[in-house]
Amino acid sequence: MTTAGTTRRQLGVDELRTLFLFEKLAPEQLDWLARDGYVVEVLPGPVYAEGEPATAFYVLLEGCLVLSRLVGPSDVEITRTSQRGAYAGAWQAYLGERAPTSYMNSLRATEPSSFFVVDADVFAAMVTAWFPMALHLLEGIFFGLQDSYKTVGQRERLLALGSLSAGLTHELNNPAAAASRAAAALRERVAEMRHKLGTVAGAQWERAMLDTLVRLQEEAVAHVARAPRLGVLEASDREDALADWLDDHGLDRPWELAPPLAQTGLDPAWLDTVAAAVPAESIGSVVRWLASSVETELLLDEITDATARIAQLVGAVKQYSQLDRAPEQTVDVHTLLDSTLVLLAGKFGPGITVVKDYDRSPPDLVVRAAELNQVWTNLIDNALGAMGGQGTLTVRTRAEDNRALVEIGDTGPGVAPEIADRIFEPFFTTKPVGAGTGLGLDISWRIIVKKHRGDLRVVSVPGDTRFQVRLPLPA
Repeated sequence: MTTAGTTRRQLGVDELRTLFLFEKLAPEQLDWLARDGYVVEVLPGPVYAEGEPATAFYVLLEGCLVLSRLVGPSDVEITRTSQRGAYAGAWQAYLGERAPTSYMNSLRATEPSSFFVVDADVFAAMVTAWFPMALHLLEGIFFGLQDSYKTVGQRERLLALGSLSAGLTHELNNPAAAASRAAAALRERVAEMRHKLGTVAGAQWERAMLDTLVRLQEEAVAHVARAPRLGVLEASDREDALADWLDDHGLDRPWELAPPLAQTGLDPAWLDTVAAAVPAESIGSVVRWLASSVETELLLDEITDATARIAQLVGAVKQYSQLDRAPEQTVDVHTLLDSTLVLLAGKFGPGITVVKDYDRSPPDLVVRAAELNQVWTNLIDNALGAMGGQGTLTVRTRAEDNRALVEIGDTGPGVAPEIADRIFEPFFTTKPVGAGTGLGLDISWRIIVKKHRGDLRVVSVPGDTRFQVRLPLPA
């Protein structure tokens, strides 16, 4: 007990019998209570604090008590009562070490008050001796719920992992297939280049002409690096113009050569400079050699982009899982959000628009990164489910007083007011049977509130639902 100015006295059997909690006890049980329990008079202030070792069971005799729990940095009042017989404290002591051995809330008196107190070990012995059947029933309920929560919680995490794995497989398959296709095409282009080079070399060029050919090849390849982004119509017009030029100069299958040349921004005017620089009989061989050079460079770029995408995905997996990091670490929350978005990208679909509205002014946070990523996964996955494949997903960050605010918003139908107070309850879900466990938001709440001393809440109207996570900034 932390309140200063407390005094102790015993309580008689007759007075104990007036308390509703004890009125049905047998005389010998009341004698035990009277002998081993005691009364304390306390001044206004704290009696015990959440998280302290649970050493006593308290029953209010007179005065007023307030029970509160920590939610983030705030102490939130749960109960305020002057009812004689109201109890609090180490009521789970009869479960021994199998249950939490610290106070699960805070107790304070708002005026001079008196409590009947039983030490936790005495209370545990009494309950065990007096109510063996009731004790077994309570144990079954308590640990059954604990086991259910643990089992379903594991399933919730496995479902999230399965969702990520499916998305990741899809995301990895695309660049891997692109790299494989580009590598096969590159093999063909290189073989063509060797053949074209042999043809060009067969013309027995003078050194000055060879220098000109090398310069033209370098110019063509340089165009790849600064190739413009072309719309469908513009690309088609350029290809038609190039195909006409190639056809006019006697090159067969011009429709095969035109697309890579158009893609790099080369045009008939540039080909005119090529035609002016080489003998007329060699134009076909030279242009085909240059086109092969350009296409080779394009394929190399495609392979580079694909492998870079694979590396990005692998990096996102590593960042998401935090497998090689300590449980708590200092991180930029935007890095965590980005890694989650990368891994979930396969679930977005063409009808989902993703908006990232980041304020990067908050400093790095000391957090359990892997667990925060689970929160982002739960919230983003719920948002996608709410929108049904059509809408805008907004991920927003802000600095707010001494906390960092992360919002996951969607344009779905919203959370109905009648269930808004229940969505964070364990096992509560609006999804069909088998489609959800009802633990995603509960797990997220526990990670944010209990493990990070933060805050998780929802603000919702139809078309604008925002789950708001507030995390304390480092001191």
